[in-house]
Amino acid sequence: MKVTRAAAPFLPLCQRLLPSRIAGLSVALLKATALEIAILAGHLLLYPSGVLQERRAPAVPLPSPDGPAQLPTEAKPPVVLLHGFIDNRSVFVLLRRSLLQHGHRQVESLNYSPLTCDIRTAAELLGRHIAEICERTGSSQVDVVGHSLGGLIARYYVQCLGGDLRVRTLVTLGTPHSGTRVVPLADAHPIVRQMRPGSDVLEELTHPAPGCRTHFVSFWSDLDHLMEPLETACIDHPDLMAQNVRVSGVGHLALPVHPAVATGIRQALDTPPTGATAAADADADAGGLTVA
Repeated sequence: MKVTRAAAPFLPLCQRLLPSRIAGLSVALLKATALEIAILAGHLLLYPSGVLQERRAPAVPLPSPDGPAQLPTEAKPPVVLLHGFIDNRSVFVLLRRSLLQHGHRQVESLNYSPLTCDIRTAAELLGRHIAEICERTGSSQVDVVGHSLGGLIARYYVQCLGGDLRVRTLVTLGTPHSGTRVVPLADAHPIVRQMRPGSDVLEELTHPAPGCRTHFVSFWSDLDHLMEPLETACIDHPDLMAQNVRVSGVGHLALPVHPAVATGIRQALDTPPTGATAAADADADAGGLTVA
């Protein structure tokens, strides 16, 4: 899958003035930066709409002629969307619409407080939310899509708090699984320090996780300006069923918005591997897949 190339009048000039490889990189970087700015502007407009928690509609039981009402059986488990640092559920407006249009009947976005200072605490809260969703919908499991810090919170829940019983598939988008060194001045915030290489939280995620049932899919971008190094958004753990998907030509903010990435997310949720395909995931992880 390839992202449609945007026309820009200054691109031919860049290609004439720069060597071909440098020009190609510069063109891609210019396009990705322009897309990030446009997405940021749009997201700032939508941000107020996502400040409050989403209103939960109770699952409506279907009438049964032979007995008490039963909850409807859904082929696909509920999908839980978890935003990144200093963000809210409004970042998932387009992804949510895409999932609903393609057969995911139950999609819920969760907000955690912008004052959250500990990944462990946020993971415990996520666990309580997921338990409530399972009870309300009658589903034994959910799928989770986490952007940036949201992916790290969800991974901690799965790996360290027994969440693999509840989470079938965890998709992460631009998540610093091994820590990121970007913006050193941000270390004043405790949760940013937990996202640094070598932090106590990230060290916990390197511990053995034998028998972990969750399937992990991590989308990482070659132009993600918040991941340093870029490959930190990949999952590298011998005990996890993990597939790393490379996205070319989009930045950090575009990952939960871009239609090509949304297609990749739907494919990951619709075709979760079983034990027979775990080895194939390991092979795919070596080179990754190109989505955009």
